[in-house]
Amino acid sequence: MQELVHKSDRLIQAVPVQLQRKIPGNINWEWRLNSVVGARGTGKTTLLLQRAKSLKAQQEEVLYVSLDDLYFTENNLVSLAKQFEQLGGKYLFVDEVHKYPGWARELKNIYDTYPGLIIAFSGSSILEIFKQDVDLSRRALIYELPGLSFREFLAFAEIGDFQPLEMAHILSGHRDIAVDIAGKIKPLQHFKTYLQSGYYPFFTEKNRDYALTLEQIVHLVVETDLRFMKGYDPAYSRKMLQLLRVIAGTAPFKPNISKLSERIGINRTTLLNYLRYLEKARLIALLHLPEKSISVLQKPDKVFLNNPNLYYVLNPAHISVGSIRETFFQNQLDVVAEVSLHPNTDFLIDYDNQQYAFEIGGANKKDAQIRQLKNAFLALDDLETGFANQIPLWLFGFLY
Repeated sequence: MQELVHKSDRLIQAVPVQLQRKIPGNINWEWRLNSVVGARGTGKTTLLLQRAKSLKAQQEEVLYVSLDDLYFTENNLVSLAKQFEQLGGKYLFVDEVHKYPGWARELKNIYDTYPGLIIAFSGSSILEIFKQDVDLSRRALIYELPGLSFREFLAFAEIGDFQPLEMAHILSGHRDIAVDIAGKIKPLQHFKTYLQSGYYPFFTEKNRDYALTLEQIVHLVVETDLRFMKGYDPAYSRKMLQLLRVIAGTAPFKPNISKLSERIGINRTTLLNYLRYLEKARLIALLHLPEKSISVLQKPDKVFLNNPNLYYVLNPAHISVGSIRETFFQNQLDVVAEVSLHPNTDFLIDYDNQQYAFEIGGANKKDAQIRQLKNAFLALDDLETGFANQIPLWLFGFLY
């Protein structure tokens, strides 16, 4: 355990605290068992370490461990928690839980046995926390950490520091808001950079090749992380990468499952399951028309990549501006609202018990498709400030 403590101290001491993310909804750190899930590269480890560093506690009261550490090949988490608590420990941060067999049962036992411990754990977005063999639903509060919003990117890049906006505020006051922001920065200039290489916080690491790192993350998710999903066969890893490349070349698109199945070389049921695995890993997004029952064996009505940056890694030779625009809008709205397809235009957004229709396009896009629709708006790219129901697309990157 001594080596784990040394590692913990070094990592907590070294983590930068100048820029700290806030999860939408804000974590209740006083709760005894918090869970932070999310895609690889979104900053879960940094979030835990920054919280550990911010505590006004004695060094021996705080411990950070990653469950992929070699220590846990011969030792278990319960015995570690016991030693930690006996030595005066109060705050236990546990990273990468999805890589540790039986993690849910051991965390439950620790929670029940040591009421003085406050525990925060993190894991991949593939975690199905409430589908484990033990019930954590009455104990754990679960938060998802998405990638950076456009607003957060501006802060991390030290371009501008702005507060998040409510959806209703954007819809009613977008012109004044956009004029104010555009008076301080050049939003369109920085928006192009964000769409290509600003969704993951590691863009701030100057000596790191962003595209190469993201490509490596995609491979790690498919070849390593997904094997922790029940029913996933690692032998299909190459086919999964092939599937992602096919999606990147055509997304967003209405999938022909039979043709896609034939092209990839796996049967229809397996293909539908694997599409959902990729969605859980936050590599793609599957959208449906509203009020449509969604079952495991039902094909999605449209397939997107999860965020615009992935197009530049998975399909750099054939970037579609329209795909980038729609993917950005879907990705940012999905954090704060329920997003589905609209039968007559691009998206139907359910936010705060209100429904809104959105058409996505360039600055010269006309409103013909939404003219007869209630609560309908255009979200337009290459537009610094809007007018009436025409809203700059970049402004929807200020929702969180």
